[in-house]
Amino acid sequence: MSNESGSTRTTPHGRAHGSWMERLSTRMAQWTGSTGAQVAAFGLILGWLVCGPVFHYSDTWQMTINTATTIVTFLMVFMIQRAQNKESATSALKLSEIVAALDGASNRLIDVGDLSEAEIRTLQEHFRRLVELSKQDGALTKSHSVEEAAARHERKQSSAE
Repeated sequence: MSNESGSTRTTPHGRAHGSWMERLSTRMAQWTGSTGAQVAAFGLILGWLVCGPVFHYSDTWQMTINTATTIVTFLMVFMIQRAQNKESATSALKLSEIVAALDGASNRLIDVGDLSEAEIRTLQEHFRRLVELSKQDGALTKSHSVEEAAARHERKQSSAE
């Protein structure tokens, strides 16, 4: 089945299949991380080395492996980045689901990936302070949320005035 854009089909098990490029990238990423791919790479290098004496270690013999490895490296950079982007997005979605489901968790953190670097540093510092609060409590099971700490901060400011 296709969605409105026609780019995704769904299997009978409810799994979505993206474009042919997405499927190819996924399969290539899985294969290149396999033992078979590693054996093939070692075999290719071994074959190249064995051919050295046959080609008298010529410039063409050397250029063959240089060109092949350059092309493979160039393509792998994009394939690895695509796989990493997808993995990061799926991990972020899973974490967002956990944050959304937990009572007391800050829903403001669901879209934390869209924050600026300065905002992320501010949150990191805030969580460092929460670690200190937890250490002061002495109980490992005691939890503090961003909202709880913010409310506590406002109470402190009000009482100081």
